[in-house]
Amino acid sequence: MHALKKNHPLRRIVLASAATVSGMVLVLSLKPHTTPQAAVAVPSTAPSGGSSAGTGTGTGTGTGTKTVTGDAIQTRWGPVQVRITLENGKITDATAVTYPTENPRDQEINSYAIPRLRAEALQAQSADIDTVSGATYTSDGYRQSLQSALDSAGE
Repeated sequence: MHALKKNHPLRRIVLASAATVSGMVLVLSLKPHTTPQAAVAVPSTAPSGGSSAGTGTGTGTGTGTKTVTGDAIQTRWGPVQVRITLENGKITDATAVTYPTENPRDQEINSYAIPRLRAEALQAQSADIDTVSGATYTSDGYRQSLQSALDSAGE
């Protein structure tokens, strides 16, 4: 006898339910698709005064302008790395050259966190900056990389 005959409606219900549950499990286990370039750091152009070639290093131009890149700090969601420009010992620019961008949530969080962290760094003129609410890991990584850049610059 065939399992799906009309005189066995309970079997059809059980099989249909099992198929539905299996399908839902498969759909829910899918991971969002990310492209390789989405996981790569957004490149930043260095000021014409000088550029940094390595982690925690920098160059100066002789006019009091120095560009230094801090260490890449590994956070729970990905690395964070900051490049700063100093003019006569004052931070004139702080750029996050690497930060988590792997998925849409990372992009959303960092689209508001990175500009706030930059503004804090420029205002404080140090790595003593506030954590951005909702971006704790990025804030901690930014702060540590900024401190690393300042240490490398001798500031």
